[in-house]
Amino acid sequence: MNQPRPRLVLSALKGGAGKTTVSLALLAAWRSMGLQAVPFKKGPDYIDTAWLARAAGATCRNLDPYLIGWDQALEVFVDHTGPDNFAVIEGNRGLYDGLDAAGSISTAELAKKLKAPVILIVDCTKSTRTIAALVYGCLKFDPRVSLGGVVLNYIGGDRHERVIRECIGESVGVPVLGAIPRQRQEMPERHMGLVPTFEHPEADRTLDWLAQLARDHLDLEGLARVARSAPGLDGPLSQVQEARPGSPKVRIGVIRDSAFQFYYPENIEALEQEGAKVVFISALKDRALPELDGLYIGGGFPETQAQMLADNVSFRRSLKAEAEAGLPVYAECGGLMYLSRTLIMDGQEFPMSGVLDLVVDVQKKPQGHGYTRVRVDRENPFYPLGTELKGHEFHYSRVVNLTGREENLAFESLRGQGVAGKRDGVVKNNVLATYTHIHALGTPCWAQGVVKAAQDHSLRRKSRRS
Repeated sequence: MNQPRPRLVLSALKGGAGKTTVSLALLAAWRSMGLQAVPFKKGPDYIDTAWLARAAGATCRNLDPYLIGWDQALEVFVDHTGPDNFAVIEGNRGLYDGLDAAGSISTAELAKKLKAPVILIVDCTKSTRTIAALVYGCLKFDPRVSLGGVVLNYIGGDRHERVIRECIGESVGVPVLGAIPRQRQEMPERHMGLVPTFEHPEADRTLDWLAQLARDHLDLEGLARVARSAPGLDGPLSQVQEARPGSPKVRIGVIRDSAFQFYYPENIEALEQEGAKVVFISALKDRALPELDGLYIGGGFPETQAQMLADNVSFRRSLKAEAEAGLPVYAECGGLMYLSRTLIMDGQEFPMSGVLDLVVDVQKKPQGHGYTRVRVDRENPFYPLGTELKGHEFHYSRVVNLTGREENLAFESLRGQGVAGKRDGVVKNNVLATYTHIHALGTPCWAQGVVKAAQDHSLRRKSRRS
């Protein structure tokens, strides 16, 4: 049946126009008013999702049609929304931007699939009447996109705001639901996004400031009315699954701390649904690995914690010893960096775990950024031969010294940079490390492979003990 699901898509004309700032401000303000909100992020981003989750006090999930497909994206949305909460979906890049000229996986397409009104956030720097022309263009470009309102950002003063409001009112007729003056305080950024919440010393104070910014400069009641105007959507289409019966329970460690933070919630849930008990570990604070049957190391910014990772010698040695004893280890991006022998940053060398005989150097410019597609064409612990994986990469590091044979790289990179020579997926024993991040909903064989490898390792270890 159709259920009311109040919802908004927050988009812009381009990246850097203030989508994340406005999304966080809106979520934080609504939360301070006692309204329940559920955040979503269009695209593969990890850092924005962590901030959105913290602002809303609720898990933020990614809606990425490239990684998981449209059907899965719609199911994720329907399964986690309802009549009693407001869904805030932050878009990525410009409203109509996608991988191709048709904008086939753009924020606009997502808004149409979700039948959600769009709030357009416009950078008004050094412009007045032209802003009305830009908004009018977005309104008319695709009539199937419902443009519910505009938020003016980077306003230079009262006169600047008044003129733009008059131009939009006279020429476009779309309601202006906020006007935010240029701020002295800005959200701190690094590399390709915000500084992660784990590393921000005053994240909650920043969100309090953003909530006040929203109360002062956004029409919160008007935004809520637009959200409630969205038509009902069919649901629920519950994705919740029970753990597979009959499989032996295995313990899979997940390193999660300020160095390794990039995990989709569905990836952790998928491991649990396959029958794993997930054990969270810190490579910064724990002295050694606990007894595990498998290990998953996601991405993050190990370079910002390089000294602390290097100083935790006992943990590094423990990880290397367990990997050499056959522990299945699946590592993505930052995890690959930690499995290396050495991490180089600004000419300084930091010893890592040494599980893989390679050296990683952190560069000043991106070494890989965007969606990836790889084909599994070599033996590895987790994926069947011939499997094609859709993922994404964004990293400033590159492998500068890869020792070993070409057979130790299990993936052919069909899209993206990979590790070296258009190949990715470094394999050693039961270890696989890759620059490609995958999403479990788009790659269901991932969790199955990780848990199966862990079960096999557990049986081998029990056999040796008996």
